Amino acid sequence: MNPEDRIKNLSDLMESKAIDCLLVSNAKNIEYFTGFEGGSSLLIPRDGENVLFVYGVNYEAAKVKARGVFMKLVKHGEILVEKIAEMLKAHNVHRLGFDSLTVSTYLKLKERLGNVNFEDASSIIWSLRRIKDSDEISLMKKAAELTSLGMQKALEIIKAGISEREAAAEIEYVMRKNGSDGVSFDTIVSSGLNSAYPHGGCGDRVMKEGDFVVVDIGAKYRSYCSDMTRTFIIGKPSPRQLKIYETVRKAQRLAVESVRAGVEAREIDHIARDFISRAGYGKYFVHGLGHGVGLDIHEPPTLSLYSKDILSEGNVVTIEPGVYIPGFGGVRIEDTVLVLSRGVEKLTKAPYIYQHE
Repeated sequence: MNPEDRIKNLSDLMESKAIDCLLVSNAKNIEYFTGFEGGSSLLIPRDGENVLFVYGVNYEAAKVKARGVFMKLVKHGEILVEKIAEMLKAHNVHRLGFDSLTVSTYLKLKERLGNVNFEDASSIIWSLRRIKDSDEISLMKKAAELTSLGMQKALEIIKAGISEREAAAEIEYVMRKNGSDGVSFDTIVSSGLNSAYPHGGCGDRVMKEGDFVVVDIGAKYRSYCSDMTRTFIIGKPSPRQLKIYETVRKAQRLAVESVRAGVEAREIDHIARDFISRAGYGKYFVHGLGHGVGLDIHEPPTLSLYSKDILSEGNVVTIEPGVYIPGFGGVRIEDTVLVLSRGVEKLTKAPYIYQHE
């Protein structure tokens, strides 16, 4: 779907909410509606021309890459909020929608616009962004393919004697060499006791025999993200390690098999959490089961016990149960999946091989 069609869909929703004009400030939302990464603010009136405000450093690129908008240069010394207020006055806006505003921007606009009513419109933007169209799905499949190549590299190099930082560098190099624009988040390679920290990062620790090693990676392709985790065991696993690993692996499989359009997101979380709890590790599963993925690495819908989301066809979400035992180590297994009317399509596809000699 091209940006012009996305704005048309948004305009229909604005009309249903009686919003005269929408001020888009979030960088990813601007990119979603214009196809350009680098705009500063976007004004979408219900009637009239869409205006993208761009500073000089990005102006020439915007003229080539942005679609469906009129470009407004913010010159050196000009104040962006003043230019926005001027244009809103020209449109005689009474009800202004916004996705996110800093307090200072809100106060300045409020002062200059008088009796204009402000309406949080972030929910209507997310109602569009959370359902991926065919173009987005194609880009996300490529991101997942690159992530899978990175995990294949992890399978080859994770062993005693390599440092977490070295492994992360090798993985990122493979993804970048094959077409990634970068990473969706800081690469996690956490070994030994560090594996018990869900967001353990990576450091100078050198991996040893008997370590759990959690590898959580994501390649970005044309701004779209992917997310994948595998856990390895260096050497022969202990019975306790094997039980934890198999518990998490089975919980992840059960959850993936339960995903389909129309299911409550919290029900999927409950399925995985209940299995882990019955195995005796419930208190060590310390986060939600998953999250939406797209232009942002974390976006709606949310899969947790407290989620009110219902899964829809076209959602792209992660399924990532984990068990993290302080002083011992942790296991997480994660895939990015596309929600279908009946089941899922798994986008990340590296094997579930845990043991490294």
